[in-house]
Parts: sequence; structure tokens; C-alpha cells
Amino acid sequence: MNGPAQTLSPAFPDEVEQAAAALLRACCDRGVKLATAESCTGGLLASLLTDVEGASHAFERGFIVYSDEAKCELLGVARDRIDSCGAVSREVAIAMARGAIATSSADIALAVTGYAGAAPDGGEAGLVHLACARRDGATDHREMHFGDIGRGPVRIGAVRVALDMMEQALDGD
Repeated sequence: MNGPAQTLSPAFPDEVEQAAAALLRACCDRGVKLATAESCTGGLLASLLTDVEGASHAFERGFIVYSDEAKCELLGVARDRIDSCGAVSREVAIAMARGAIATSSADIALAVTGYAGAAPDGGEAGLVHLACARRDGATDHREMHFGDIGRGPVRIGAVRVALDMMEQALDGD
């Protein structure tokens, strides 16, 4: 690998690019494959991971599931779960991560769903749920309250947390 991500620089802070490169190096060294299932980040995490040259065998695939229908169709999230819990919830984030594991050959899958910008009535701007599932069945969840700081900063904050969660899942090997 030739260093940190190139394509999105300088959109990401240096430490985020360095964290992505380090994660991918560790995955390559251990033969671990990653997948992403992204809603509010719209593929930003997958884009960052694919910008690191020489790490293509560590990133297996990414799902961009912005709509509820996509979450159901591509990841097998039960429609009644979305209807009862809301698309931005712990339960849906976990179902997305487990769905990404089930529909890929990845060892670790990270899912993110939230409100990067304005939230609907009763919602919280900047609320993001992330879940990281391992093929062995272990799943971690984090609920982040970034606040009403704007779409870009919320999305970058979510990517930062996602990288940390995947690193922790990898260290659990």
C-alpha cells in the first residue's frame, strides 16, 4: 500500500485517512475482509476504504441503503422492524450489519444509519447509530449524538467512529 487515501483528500482529516490505511493494512496482514452498509453516510466510508491503494482484497463490498426499501431488499432488514423502531435506531443498525455479513463473504461488517442533516419531526439532528458485526456473531453498537453541526461534519464523525469500531472488531480476532 502506498499510504493514506488520495481521492478524497483533503475532505477527510489526516487522522481519519491514517486510521483507514492502518485498518486496511491490519486486515490485509490477517486476511480479514470488510463490508459496509451505509445509509446517512451514503457510501463515504466505502469510498474512503477503496481510496487506499493496494488494499482491494481487504474490502469485500459496500451497500448504500439510503431508503427503507433498500435496507429491506439488499440486507434483509424486516420491514416491521423499521416500522416499529424507525430506520434510525439501534435495532435497524444491528440488522443492517448482520444483513451485510449474511449477504457477503466479509468477516466484519459496519452499518451506519442516522440523521446527517435535519431530522424529521420528533427526530434528533446528528443522531447516528452504528453497528459492527463479526462473522462469529458478535455485534457491537454505538449511539452518537453529534448535534446539529451540519451534514459534512456528522458524516465525517460517523466515519471516524466506524473506523474505530472496525479496528476494535479486528482486534477481537
